[in-house]
Amino acid sequence: MLTKRIIPCLDIKDGRTVKGTNFVDLRDAGDPVELGALYAQQGADELVFLDITATVEKRKTLSELVNKISHHINIPFTVGGGISSVDDVRVLLQNGADKISVNTAAYKNPQLVQDLEKEFGSQCVVLAIDTRQEDDGEWYVYLNGGRVKTETKCLDWAKKAVDLGAGEILLTSMNHDGTKQGFALDITRTLATQLSVPVIASGGGGAMEHFVDVFENAKADAALAASIFHFKEIGIEPLKEYLKEKNINIRI
Repeated sequence: MLTKRIIPCLDIKDGRTVKGTNFVDLRDAGDPVELGALYAQQGADELVFLDITATVEKRKTLSELVNKISHHINIPFTVGGGISSVDDVRVLLQNGADKISVNTAAYKNPQLVQDLEKEFGSQCVVLAIDTRQEDDGEWYVYLNGGRVKTETKCLDWAKKAVDLGAGEILLTSMNHDGTKQGFALDITRTLATQLSVPVIASGGGGAMEHFVDVFENAKADAALAASIFHFKEIGIEPLKEYLKEKNINIRI
């Protein structure tokens, strides 16, 4: 049985770590290099770095910052934001990323997923999906950092992307993001049980029990959180000890 993973996320804007609620109202959360080093030291299983305005501002992810962070950590490192070509990925991998995360560009050009899988292997390709549950009860895919709604259902796009070569899904519920009320268990469970690749749950983690829920009830392979770690509301070490006590298979 695979161990469950705890993954802190660094949302980056203008070279700083930021955190918002439901994708808006961003506030500063610290220096990404210092935070990355701290989380690696505290026992995080992986680190995710998302340049959250790269697509909107039509520029490339900050490869220099990626390079700096990678020199301070010894855990797998996923980088996303503004990636739209094989060359973009090559630059990030050369600067210390282990995996890359694609979102809007992959949706607009699904061939990109196939190209990346062919060039770097599926284990390198993480498909990030920002999804929101609408009044009709369905979960729809959103693009451009949650600014643009599509008519595509979350599960349909996830299945297609996995068929194209995505090796992992990073699923963020916009309804739950930053609320600290718990993860989106239903859509996470749907993807985790219907896809052949690992699913990382993101959005809503606010208490240790929420992590038990998302692993046990929603069958997530990993849980990603940001503000609770950045603002020291929950420590990675105590969280892992707690999960171990609850018989969750976790690496201490």
